[in-house]
Amino acid sequence: MALFILAVIIFIIADIIIRFIIKRIHENKIIKERESALDTSLNLDVSSEAKSLKRAEVENSKAKILCVDDEEVILDSFRKILVLDGYSVDTVQSGQEALLLIQSHHYDFVFTDLKMPEMDGVDVAKAVKHLRPDIDVIIITGYATIESAVEVMKFGAMDYVQKPFTEDELLDFTKKSLLKRQDRISKQLRPKVHISQVKDSEYLQSGEFSIPGGVFISKDHCWAGIGHDGNVNIGVDDFAKKLIGRIDDIEFPNLGMDVKIDQPLFSIKQGRRHITFGSPISGNVSEINMDLEENMDSLELSPYQQNWICKIDANNLDTELKDLQIGNSAVEFYQEDIEKYQKDIKDIGISDHDEEEHIFKGELENLDDYNFNKIISKFFLR
Repeated sequence: MALFILAVIIFIIADIIIRFIIKRIHENKIIKERESALDTSLNLDVSSEAKSLKRAEVENSKAKILCVDDEEVILDSFRKILVLDGYSVDTVQSGQEALLLIQSHHYDFVFTDLKMPEMDGVDVAKAVKHLRPDIDVIIITGYATIESAVEVMKFGAMDYVQKPFTEDELLDFTKKSLLKRQDRISKQLRPKVHISQVKDSEYLQSGEFSIPGGVFISKDHCWAGIGHDGNVNIGVDDFAKKLIGRIDDIEFPNLGMDVKIDQPLFSIKQGRRHITFGSPISGNVSEINMDLEENMDSLELSPYQQNWICKIDANNLDTELKDLQIGNSAVEFYQEDIEKYQKDIKDIGISDHDEEEHIFKGELENLDDYNFNKIISKFFLR
């Protein structure tokens, strides 16, 4: 028995060592490939695109970056540090060349020096955000110009990096900037609506608004689905969930409660804020969703299907259903409210909204109380 245990331990240790060796071999291979890409960039003729352009592309890059600085030593540092860490990097020595490149290439970031002759970083930042609002701009600045760099962020720059910088400082800053960009993109919602039988995984991946087939939508953005037992499942719809964002708790209705159409049915809690939703139909509350009460995080998967909030034994279903939206009429209702919301949020002055007028998941969380209540009363308390 002891020999068997010893053999198992030796096998496990050997397996760990082999895995470690394979991992190191793979990592060394990747580093050599990136070093090769870096060496190739120094001899690559890309002068037809921009006179000072030097390009280093790696496979499966973390992000594609364009660096602009009139000091070649700074550009060399960016290339060597970022390429070896897995980023594809183009470098140029003037703002005019940078603007030429962003019109024919797709970059995730433009790193631009603040102080440059002819066209400085302020003009580069303004032009990039005008021509390509999808590209994030980072300002490169010295100690004496930090205030100027912060000022440039008013024109749409994401952040600034201070020079001189160490290798670790640049890598850490770039990693944080990439995570910030990825987080923002994951929260972007395209103002499109589709009807589908949404699965949880599809809901998570979707950047669009969805309405399951056969579901009715109320003017206050509750959904209603008629069950096999004749009771009506009621919940908060996709429009409301995505814009409100985090839900900390739900104030459920009482069992047996009689409710008239539009009377308060349940409330969503977000911190100290409460958002009350009116009932889309009249009837008696026959059941509340205890599973949802115990696992509020499941609403992040989908507000539909099993994540109903309560069931109502309806009194006047035949006459009240005509006031709810379903199918194409529900899509049109969503689109109208999306357009209204975009206008309202733009008037408020949300800085993250670009020219494509994306909507962002959970952005109501960041509004002050006045604007939060204004939006809530307009779309969810009508």
